[in-house]
Amino acid sequence: MRRMLRPILVACALALTACGHAVTAEPPAAARTQVPSHTPAAAPLVATPEVCPLPDSGFECDFQKRIKAAEDYAETRPGTTGFVLRDRKSGAVWRNDHAGDMTWTASTIKLAMVVNLLERHRAGKIKLSTQDRSLMNAMLHTSDDDAADSLWKKYTGATFNAAFGKYGMTDLVPQKGYTSAFPYWGFEKCTADDLDRLMNYVLDSVPADDRAYILGQMRQVGPVQQWGVWGPDSGAKNGWSEEEGGWVMNSVGFVGQDERYTLAIMNNLKGEGAYDEGRATDTEITRLLFR
Repeated sequence: MRRMLRPILVACALALTACGHAVTAEPPAAARTQVPSHTPAAAPLVATPEVCPLPDSGFECDFQKRIKAAEDYAETRPGTTGFVLRDRKSGAVWRNDHAGDMTWTASTIKLAMVVNLLERHRAGKIKLSTQDRSLMNAMLHTSDDDAADSLWKKYTGATFNAAFGKYGMTDLVPQKGYTSAFPYWGFEKCTADDLDRLMNYVLDSVPADDRAYILGQMRQVGPVQQWGVWGPDSGAKNGWSEEEGGWVMNSVGFVGQDERYTLAIMNNLKGEGAYDEGRATDTEITRLLFR
């Protein structure tokens, strides 16, 4: 019986080894995964920095690209176009090269007239009648010239002009030699900077009730003014006329929630185009910036 014990033990040892319980065998060389010592390390991924065209403007990169597109477009259009864009939340302001050009105001000055009438009424210096307020509505809604004439005459043109600088229109100059009455709202020149300051005076300094009235009127202008800065999230006061030197097409207003942005555009066509071209220019500049 003893002679049978050793073969049995050997057989059991071999069986355990085959099952991997007694000896851990190293895998064959062909099954091993090795990284050759000469394989270079993978190069780190480096993001290409975004190119922003106006890095010192204060606007975010996407807005910089929009501004650049608007400027490039304006350069292709008839005449010259000055515009001022302001982000009222961040404080960033962009003025293009023609923002300081003296240009006929056309009917944009009616916005300043309304501000002055409401200011004088609130101070008790005048008492606006129902008819006066109807004329103010007409000036803002359809840019009615006869309404402006009536109010200018009734409440003294020189008094209006003396106040306009307070609203930021510090470059404004009434033009002599065009009418017997001087100054006259219909013959004045200012800059896109003036209109920018006027719009922001309305938003920052006009008392809340009067401001709400003005903004409501600007949001709901009639079809004759539904171009330029005007849009579904905007309000505008536009001015257009054929003046000495050619047509001017101007638009000033606000855009966005809580009137975050303001935009003033003055397009002096200089005889190179007329109403249709100017209207298209102002509207496309606004679209490139906001739509």
